[in-house]
Amino acid sequence: METENRKLLIEGAHAFGVYLEEEAVRAFDLLLKELLKWNRKINLTAIRTEREIITKHFLDSLSIHPYLEKSVSLLDVGSGPGFPGIPLKIAKPALDITLIDAVRKKVDFQRHVIRSLGLKGMEAIQGRIEDPETIRRMEGRFDRVVSRAFSSLPTFLHLAYPFLKRRGIALVMKGGLRGEETQTGIEGERDRFTLQRAVVFPLPFTSMKRTLLLFEKQ
Repeated sequence: METENRKLLIEGAHAFGVYLEEEAVRAFDLLLKELLKWNRKINLTAIRTEREIITKHFLDSLSIHPYLEKSVSLLDVGSGPGFPGIPLKIAKPALDITLIDAVRKKVDFQRHVIRSLGLKGMEAIQGRIEDPETIRRMEGRFDRVVSRAFSSLPTFLHLAYPFLKRRGIALVMKGGLRGEETQTGIEGERDRFTLQRAVVFPLPFTSMKRTLLLFEKQ
C-alpha cells in the first residue's frame, strides 16, 4: 500500500480504537486493488478514487468496531461490495459475519474477496431479507444486524427484527440525522426496539459527519 494510503488507513482506524496489524494492512491493500479492478468492469460503487475508498468505505465501515464485542455474530444487510462487513472482518477476525445483497455482481465480488483473503467464518448470500425463506433460515440467529443507509429507518428496523436474538442490537449507519427523525423513525417499532445510543462523529480526513444509532431488540 502506498505511503499516503497507508497513513490514511492506519491513522483513521486509530480514531475508532482500531490498531491494524501488518497482515490486516496487506488485506486492506488487496481489497482496495480488487475493488478498483472490478469497478472498471462492473459498477460496484460510485466512489472511485483510492482516497475516497479508504475514507468513505474502509474507515466508515470501521466506525462501528467499538460497538462490537470480539466474537458476536453480525448480519450485514444490503452490503453492496461488502461494506461494512469485510473491513470489520479484516480488523476483527473472530467476528462471525454474513453478508446479504440482492445484486448478483456485488455478491460475486464479496465471494471473490472472501476467497482471496481466506476469511473464515464469513459468507456472502444473494437474496432479500424480506423473503420468507431467508427469514426461516436465519431467524433469531444474530447478535447484531447492521445497515449502511440500506433503507428508511422504520423499514430497516422492521426487516431486521426477525434476524436478531433477544436483546440483540440493530446498528443503523447514517449521514447527518436530526433527533426528530430518529423519534419519528421508531414510532411503529416502540414495542419491539429501544434506542440504546446515538453517536455523532466526524469521518476522519473528511468534512463529513456520520451518525450511528443502536437499537436494542426487546
